Amino acid sequence: MGATRETGSDAPGEARFLARLALLAVLGSLLVLVLALGEGGLMVLGAGLLGVVLCAAGVWWFVAHRGLLRVIGALLVFLAPAGVVVLFAYQGLWLTALILVLCWGVALTCARAALRRSRPERPQVATAAARPARPVLIMNPKSGGGKVGRFGLVERAEELGARVILLDPGAPADVAELARRAVADGADLLGVAGGDGTQALVAAVAADHDLPFLVISAGTRNHLAMDLGLDRDDPSRCLDALTDGEELRIDLGDVSGRAFVNTVSFGVYADVVQRPEYRDDKAGTALSLMPDLLVGEGVRRLDSLVDGAPLADQQALLVSNNPYFSPDEISGTGRRPRLDDGELGVLGIRVEDAAQAADLAVRGSQSTGLTVLSAHRVEVTVSGPAEADGLSEAAEDAGADGLSEAAEDAGADGLSEAAEDAGADGPSEAAEDAGTDGPPEAAENAGADGSAEEPGTSGAVEIPVAVDGEALRMPIPVVCTLRPGVLRVLVPRDRPGVVAPPPAIDWRRILDLAFGRTVRTAPR
Repeated sequence: MGATRETGSDAPGEARFLARLALLAVLGSLLVLVLALGEGGLMVLGAGLLGVVLCAAGVWWFVAHRGLLRVIGALLVFLAPAGVVVLFAYQGLWLTALILVLCWGVALTCARAALRRSRPERPQVATAAARPARPVLIMNPKSGGGKVGRFGLVERAEELGARVILLDPGAPADVAELARRAVADGADLLGVAGGDGTQALVAAVAADHDLPFLVISAGTRNHLAMDLGLDRDDPSRCLDALTDGEELRIDLGDVSGRAFVNTVSFGVYADVVQRPEYRDDKAGTALSLMPDLLVGEGVRRLDSLVDGAPLADQQALLVSNNPYFSPDEISGTGRRPRLDDGELGVLGIRVEDAAQAADLAVRGSQSTGLTVLSAHRVEVTVSGPAEADGLSEAAEDAGADGLSEAAEDAGADGLSEAAEDAGADGPSEAAEDAGTDGPPEAAENAGADGSAEEPGTSGAVEIPVAVDGEALRMPIPVVCTLRPGVLRVLVPRDRPGVVAPPPAIDWRRILDLAFGRTVRTAPR
């Protein structure tokens, strides 16, 4: 049920003032366009929009095609924005363009500030925690490029009374079994210094035994640590929780019986990370693989039921433990403002051609190619060919295996960014944690393509799934759910804290704030 908020009486005066400033800045930009009509005001607007469209089309052609179209796409990515700048300079329109950019910058800044002040975040409740007597910490020395050794985490943890289990990078280990043995030996806290994949496996054991869990930010991207407000620059500070900590209750994701703390990815990204060559040659191999995965014949598409409602024919699907929230859901700034809302985040992408790529670039989350939802249950199947090895024949024949870093750096891999930047830890952690963070079946049952085959599912149709950045295969239907509030996380009292993500712009609500109208909002 929504709650009725009287913005005229309840919204802070500062929020109303900022909303009015935002509207004035928008009117100012329109006035600049009207006054500059004779001096090329519409040309500024049209050229800027055309530059965005051409750049987006170039990205699509570069990623989804080979040969001449790929070359043209690469040229457009760089030449379209450069051409717009040259046109503004040559026509003497740079001042008009600069004023428009400043007006819109002020409008967006004030609008977000108004929304944030009118609807403050509900703080996550932390409770006092007793000092653990027999903490056990599992550490992966390869994670984060060797952060365990670089920050002296083993020595620091042992000084604080913890028992450390240091994984051997050369010998695959079942970290969940190690955690269960530690519990049987009397551990009253479990912790992990490693990637999100390792965190999830041990967190599941801690949740099953109602023990506190300690997150040490020694992975590569440390999404869970970031969303808990931990220090990602100095993982040794996470150990302060052993002597001066407090406890948070957060949700734990479940994908067909396996825990996840961050994201589960299906489709293009999951296909790519399955290949063993992915770790060694990301740039060269993806440029050959992506066209077959995106537009090749017999390409598999994803069908899903999101709380019973169909979401069909998606190229990529990302399910997160609590929704991500940012100005642009597929940008690299994605964060989860809360980990205890009891809902899965769902992001689906379907881009078939350059026109849809341009629509996505211009309209963002309003594009028909991007679906952003929240749910309690997501069931994923496939609507195209699904070979038992988890890859389409087109992708197999391509012999390609990786996601191109060059494409990402050039801004040419919007589909994989949706998975990586919206929260998937990506290949770097999957590679560094390989052989140490996964369950035993991931090592024992790995096939020729490096992905794991679930025991006891011989003959079942399986699809590639990337769970917290780790490449797996699971029989369909793959079901994602959430276990609300089952994980007790011990965090230091003194920690950086969670940075509140900028709210999405809602101009209708800005108008309501500015003029003091009644707004119906959902409770936060």
